This record gives sequence, structure tokens and C-alpha cells, in this order.
Amino acid sequence: WSDVSFMGSQYYETPHLDQLAREGMKFTNAYTNAPNCAPTRACLMTGLYTPRHGIFTVGTSERGESRNRKLIPIPNKTELDPRFTTLPEVLKAAGYHTASIGKWHLGKGKEGGPQAHGFDLNIGGDNEGRTRSHFAPYHNPNLQEGPDGEYLTDRLTDEAIHYIEAHQSSPFFLYLPHYAVHTPIQAKEEKIEKYRNKSPHGGQNNPTYAAMIESLDEGVGRIMETLDRLDLRRKTLVIFFSDNGGHGGITSNAPLRGMKGMLYEGGIRVPLVLSLPGTIAQDSVSDTPVIGIDFFPTILEVAGVAKPADLNLDGLSFASLLLGEGQPSDRSLFWHFPGYLQMFEGGEGVWRTTPVGVIRKGGWKLMEFFEDGNLELYNLEDDLGEQHNLIDDHHELAQELLSEMRSWRKKTGAKLPNETNPDYVKN
Repeated sequence: WSDVSFMGSQYYETPHLDQLAREGMKFTNAYTNAPNCAPTRACLMTGLYTPRHGIFTVGTSERGESRNRKLIPIPNKTELDPRFTTLPEVLKAAGYHTASIGKWHLGKGKEGGPQAHGFDLNIGGDNEGRTRSHFAPYHNPNLQEGPDGEYLTDRLTDEAIHYIEAHQSSPFFLYLPHYAVHTPIQAKEEKIEKYRNKSPHGGQNNPTYAAMIESLDEGVGRIMETLDRLDLRRKTLVIFFSDNGGHGGITSNAPLRGMKGMLYEGGIRVPLVLSLPGTIAQDSVSDTPVIGIDFFPTILEVAGVAKPADLNLDGLSFASLLLGEGQPSDRSLFWHFPGYLQMFEGGEGVWRTTPVGVIRKGGWKLMEFFEDGNLELYNLEDDLGEQHNLIDDHHELAQELLSEMRSWRKKTGAKLPNETNPDYVKN
């Protein structure tokens, strides 16, 4: 959330993203549907909450040591079922050429890769959640090797520019999920040296990570220059979004609490900008809560593509907000994480998260931890850093939110981990 300077970072430098924010609408309450990568991507593609498609995490939900898991988690799916209709499938049927360039992480091969889910073109995407190296050779079966030392972020940007140039005369949908800034943390030496000589700020102090961000930002700038050069800027909706919060131990998400892998704000609140000059008001800011599943219906509405009559989505279009036609309907946001995520190496404690459910309604956020039934209630408008659990002060409100969340779980078929793990050893 704070890894970009348009959201307040004074260490990382993102001038091109800052320019994009000035040329569009910045969202301060934008959320992913999960605190890590694969489920966020599944929700983006389907417009459905995680219980619908069953992708809750990366790999197994039985993360960490079994003796530390009090409950047996709900099994996790690692590939997106082809029965789900995806955003690129709907756009393709409406005449758009569709391309995925970069990280996919929702299946592999002809049966599970991007081209099995509506993309005409796949460059660099398989079921791996990270690249072996950010420098060539990449050992990626869906990316032709570049010369030794080529930087992956630059290469994917090059591929995106070539794609835009080749399809400038007809409608296209380009999905460009960079492998950066995922581990391994690697960057160009000259950029690393620049940040070694810069004073840390607000807990952000990793020169290599900062250099990765700068390279990604430069890629955004090159793509925007391409759209300008081809006279496509006012015809192209550009969206910048992240799949989860920053990695603990590498960056700081302050003033938010937590990190990637947690359901506190630091794990799920992310930067978001949408830009379409002449349509979306420039240099505008919205504090309306939006979430990843909202992109599917929003993109369709902005593009003038009708949603198939038999397609049910959990997401809500916020096109009216972008077009200056009013606020979308108020609604609650939900998260369901029925598994475990171990703490990263060197971090404090055993878990980043244990099984948990979350609801945000207005400025209130309730967390229900399934191991022991503990509840945490936060007023995000007064306590963005989630430092003050108000559960004892607002018991009636908490019960109302809990009831609404349980109704949502019933509606979406969300399963609860309620079976005790026989291997569990209480500390």
C-alpha cells in the first residue's frame, strides 16, 4: 500500500506511477480478496469470492509444522477450474484480442494455462508463483530465453509494448502481471547502488527491493509513452493494482498493520489507480472501498460489453464512480481464509495467519479467528493501524457483523475448518 510514492513513500521512487495517479483516480481503500497471490488472481479472473472457486492460498493450506496447527485446514485448490467463466473469455467473445504477459499462477499447460481461460496469447505464464531468477536465463517454459543478464521486468515490458504495437488497430485486453516485486529480491546493480546512498524512511530500507520497484515504475512509464505515441491513451483504460501487501522483513507497510499473508490491513489493502483521460477525472481520489472481484463487472461496463445473462458475479461495478455518475451501492466486503500461513524466515512468531474470517462494513472491520472463536473489532476510520480492539466496547455491533458474515459464508458455500488436528501440541 505504501510501496509507491503516490501513497506516501519517501524512500521508493515511482515518478511514472505518480504521473498515472495524477492522470486518473487513486483509491485509498482498495483491497485484494486474499493476502497472497494465487487467490487474488483467481478472484480477478472470475469476479467471484474465494469460497466459490476454492483457491484460498498458494500450494497447500497445511503450511507450517503440523504440531502447531490446532485445526485441520480446508483443502486448497491450486488450479482454476475451467468451468468458471473468466473476464478474458467474455471480452474475447465481444471481439477483443486478449493477452497475458507475465505471472499466471492458476494452472499450467494447455488444460490450465492462460490460453485455457480465454487468453489468445500467453508469454511467460505458468503455474509457478515466482521466477527462478529476475535475470536471464529464466528457465521459464513459456518465455523464450533472452541474452544472459537481461532483466525480466524490462523483458516483459518489451513484450507488452510489442503486443500493443501489433494490436493498436483493434480492441485488445492486456493483462501484465509482473513477477516483480516477488522474491527472489534481485535488481540492477546501478539502481541498487543509488538506494544504498539514500537514507531509509519509515521502515523502508532495502536498496534491492527499492531498485526492483524503480524498474517496474520505468516499465509503466514506457508503456504509457507507447500509448501516447500510438494515440491510444484516451481510448485505453489503464489499471494499476497489486495482488497483496508488502513482504514482511523486506518492506514496511506502515501505517498499516501486518504484511503479506495476514488479514490485517497490511496484507490486503493495496495501491490502485485507474486512468482513462477524458472519461475519468484527472487527479481524483476516492475513499470508496473496492475489491479485486469488482474489476470484472467494472471493466465490462466501461468497455460497453454486456455481461452474459447467465453469468453471476460477486463483484460490484464501480464504473459510476469512475464516470462521475455517483457512488456505487453500499455493501460489505468479506474474506475467508480457512488455512495456515507460516511466518517468513526471521520473522516473529509461528504464523502470519491462522484460519480466519473477516468482514468490513463502512469503517468497521471484524475478524473471527476459527481456532478459538476470538473476535477483533476495529474502527478503521479512527484506527487505521488496527491497534485498538474494540470488541468489549461494541458487543452488539460485533454480533451484527458476525451474523452478516455467517450469512455470507452460507451463501457462498464457505467451509469452516472445525476438525481438531490430532498432531497439535499446545504450547
